[in-house]
Amino acid sequence: MEAVMTTNVPDANGHFGPFGGRYVPETLMHPLQELEEEYFRAQKDPEFQRELSYYLREFVGRPTPLYHAQRLTKELGGAKIYLKREDLLHTGAHKINNAMGQILLAKRMGKTRIIAETGAGQHGVATATVSAMFGMKCVIYMGAVDCERQALNVYRMKMLGAEVVPVTAGQKTLKEAVNEAMRDWVTNIRSTHYILGTAYGAHPYPLMVRNFHRIIGEEARRQILEQEERLPNLLIACVGGGSNAIGLFHPFLGDESVRMLGVEAGGEGIFPEKHAARFQGGSLGVLQGTRSYILQDEFGQIQMTHSVSAGLDYAAVGPEHAWLRDEKRVDYTYATDDQALEAFIRLARLEGIIPALESAHAVAAAIERAPKMSQDDLIIVNLSGRGDKDVMQVAARLNITA
Repeated sequence: MEAVMTTNVPDANGHFGPFGGRYVPETLMHPLQELEEEYFRAQKDPEFQRELSYYLREFVGRPTPLYHAQRLTKELGGAKIYLKREDLLHTGAHKINNAMGQILLAKRMGKTRIIAETGAGQHGVATATVSAMFGMKCVIYMGAVDCERQALNVYRMKMLGAEVVPVTAGQKTLKEAVNEAMRDWVTNIRSTHYILGTAYGAHPYPLMVRNFHRIIGEEARRQILEQEERLPNLLIACVGGGSNAIGLFHPFLGDESVRMLGVEAGGEGIFPEKHAARFQGGSLGVLQGTRSYILQDEFGQIQMTHSVSAGLDYAAVGPEHAWLRDEKRVDYTYATDDQALEAFIRLARLEGIIPALESAHAVAAAIERAPKMSQDDLIIVNLSGRGDKDVMQVAARLNITA
């Protein structure tokens, strides 16, 4: 397998091969260009990098541990499994890496108001947290269905001073929340910055979000070399829009020996409107600012999606993932709701770690793959978030009573 060269990807217009780009109303072209220019200036500014590093270390809680899951490894009887513990970050998930980077950009641009979309609520909580830190007004758009299944995170956002707007259009989940956030941004571009929460959307968001999350893979690479004196054989991460996965994968793309597996939401099975696995029946299209694989019908109408995990319940996938899949550098599979729920309980009872339902999809893939690998092999699973937010939902599904 040849390693993918990433030095010229994306290109100057934000294209990852045929994917990506900037497909937005004219009104948004200027704020996107302003954001792109400020981001590239900040990348070269030592003061910005020092400030970001300070907050990631002292407030967010980096670096996160790379933890050997000894009991899970022993029970499966195959490859040695390590967990990259993003669940231990402040606010409970990897999302705050990107939220912190973007709030610092917003401050540089003189913005006073922050908006965001959220599915599982972790990005909403992270955005509300950094907005409170820097004294900015914050509005979070969240599908009404997700507000119900992630009620704990709704309360957390409100505690942090954010206004949470339930979106009742369409499927009432993440896609509709993004639509409403974009409508808000068009109306309030002078005062407002949109902290988009995943490696999706119009350029420069996929590039920028990926780079704010690269620290996951950079740390994991350094840590596995310290602990095992060699690189892992396999990386596994769940993929909704794809921010936690691309953050883990990207620093390893040049290492030909390292295989990578992204895990989408298989829902109730690969049947129309029963899943959110874009590489299982999706097709090329444009949605919410970028070109990628999308679950759509023959007329280009976006299909309904389903996942037990709100954060993976989305009809499109980040353009860099689409490119890496077509380049055959990263493999993509799916885990069903039932497999994710089983992994959720298994990790809790074997390791004392309750994972987010999103992360449980990655754990499910590890449970399936590890026994087929040698005991000399190494797997790193990105535990992208913790499962406090999902406990009541899982308890109801599994009839666990107090």
